Amino acid sequence: MSKTFFGHPIGLSTLFFTEMWERFSYYGMRALLVLFMTTPLAEGGLAFSEETTGAIYGLYTCFVYLLALPGGWIADRLIGTRKAIWYGGIIIMIGHFILAIPNHLSFFLGLIFIVVGTGLLKPNVSSIVGDLYSNDAAAKRDAGFYIFYMGINIGAVLGPLICGYFAENINWHLGFAIAGIGMAFGLAQYRMMQHHLGDIGLEPNINQDTSSYESTGNSKLGWGIAIGTIALLALLQFTGAIDILTATGLAEATIILICLIALAYFGYVFLAGGLTTVEKKKVAVIFLLIICAAVFWSGFEQHGSSFNLFARDFTDRNILGWEMPASWFQSINPFFLITLAPVFGALWVSLAAKNLNPRTPIKFAIALILVGIGFYLMVVAAGIAAQGLKAGAFFLIAAYFLHTCGELCLSPVGLSTMTKLAPKRYLSQMMGMWFVGTAAGNLVAGLVAGRFDPEDLDQMPNLFMNFVYSGIGVGILLLLLSPLLKKWMGEVK
Repeated sequence: MSKTFFGHPIGLSTLFFTEMWERFSYYGMRALLVLFMTTPLAEGGLAFSEETTGAIYGLYTCFVYLLALPGGWIADRLIGTRKAIWYGGIIIMIGHFILAIPNHLSFFLGLIFIVVGTGLLKPNVSSIVGDLYSNDAAAKRDAGFYIFYMGINIGAVLGPLICGYFAENINWHLGFAIAGIGMAFGLAQYRMMQHHLGDIGLEPNINQDTSSYESTGNSKLGWGIAIGTIALLALLQFTGAIDILTATGLAEATIILICLIALAYFGYVFLAGGLTTVEKKKVAVIFLLIICAAVFWSGFEQHGSSFNLFARDFTDRNILGWEMPASWFQSINPFFLITLAPVFGALWVSLAAKNLNPRTPIKFAIALILVGIGFYLMVVAAGIAAQGLKAGAFFLIAAYFLHTCGELCLSPVGLSTMTKLAPKRYLSQMMGMWFVGTAAGNLVAGLVAGRFDPEDLDQMPNLFMNFVYSGIGVGILLLLLSPLLKKWMGEVK
């Protein structure tokens, strides 16, 4: 009898713990990032303004996911997913240790290393999870992704608690170093347990019969995007339309570039990717789901930016005379994910057995509506803060709960759906494009958080209300489109 991991392929355990430690390092450091940048120099921080901090945070979290596209391409076409995960983890670890060096240059250099490493590791871990299951085991695959998602969130709970405690109470850079140690643990277990994956991911996914055609096409696309990017940046700077020499200007320019890259990539796949009519419809669904995911993440990723600042400056954190570190609020969402993921996973499997499992577009719509409702609670909390009072922790906790339920309707389902809808030869790249949508959402989140001004409390309710409108509005629109998307998806749930 072959070994299993909670009834799933044993290889899932390897990916579970690798991603757990990687997310420990990522979320542990992310919980510190905005707080560290806005802390005065005398207290060991960088003393950046909220606008600059929001732009830098948005750019960082954006590029963490944006580089998933070339990371997926490198795995698909050159080195395979297994090596991409290994080398990516090493680069991430180095980045965290560079952040532990106390100066401005090492701060930005460390962020760059983490961005590059995560771009290699993140999409390829998810791709291998999908490869563990046969195509006729859709519900089982979804349940497997929920278990995998629990590994992510165990790391995401522990990271802010451990890194946050040492950073806020002892030294900021010690918190960054502990994140690096976590990634080192992840690399060690991956090396020792990768034999459970068999031969999955050892070789590139490219179809040998079309390798020349595909490589040539993607090479031309890559060069075209690179030249177009440089030309657009130069034009924006020369005309003064956007000052890309500032963090905010660079963030705004990057939003434009992401849209152009996404349109260029999907345009190439549709026109020159050799897809059948059925495959084109499925890719069109992927494109629409990615747009909806970007709207979701633009609200959800306020957790690490404006929610983080709200927790520090406007939330009552006093517990029997002890003030809880602000960064610990970042563990609430992953804690809810751990406790609720088995419930949602079992729910989908149970509904699938009765042929009642909602299609992916409906689950996305529910997620968007829930994130909008969660932001309405923050509108109320912001109104309390505008009166000069501390808001109760209940508002943040309740908003995190609703957002978590939304995330469980979208993120693991989205990851699984990408693996089922994407043509095999474009699998890692489509996973990469999924993270491009996440990148766009993260960047918008950072730019919006830059408008979070502690000196202008009256603007906070309006800031959060924007997400109420966008979340609920796009969710309702997606519900209306779901019958058409159901036809395009075919047998895929």
